[in-house]
Amino acid sequence: MTKSKESRKLKERKVEMTEVEWEIMRIVWDKEPCAAGTVQEELAKQTKNQKDSSGKAYSTIKTTMDRMVEKGFLQIEKVRNLQLFNSCISEVDAKHREFRKMLKRAFDGALTPMMQFLIEHEGISKDEASQLRELVRKSEEKAKNRN
Repeated sequence: MTKSKESRKLKERKVEMTEVEWEIMRIVWDKEPCAAGTVQEELAKQTKNQKDSSGKAYSTIKTTMDRMVEKGFLQIEKVRNLQLFNSCISEVDAKHREFRKMLKRAFDGALTPMMQFLIEHEGISKDEASQLRELVRKSEEKAKNRN
């Protein structure tokens, strides 16, 4: 099944990823196909770099990844006695779902109030403001070309 078909199935079920699942997915997207041991090693590197001693055991990672298969986020490809994991949802689709959920919950689904909130309460640098203006300009240009 293609990633977009899997993404549609996940949308219908409204399955959400936990923080740990997001960490795992980032590694899978970067290294797929990969084994649970690869994910554990990458997570260990990340926690070492963060000076955090909460490294997770292989069995914990493997169990979480097996649950992610059940939820439809990952699929298993068996090569001899090795289980390799591939994503069933693209990074873009996952981010889109997460963003839409937050936008709906915090801003009633409206983008403008969210942007206003970010500018007023989070602050943006001169460079970020310039990048936003460029994005708006490009968006306006695309809209003109469609009409």
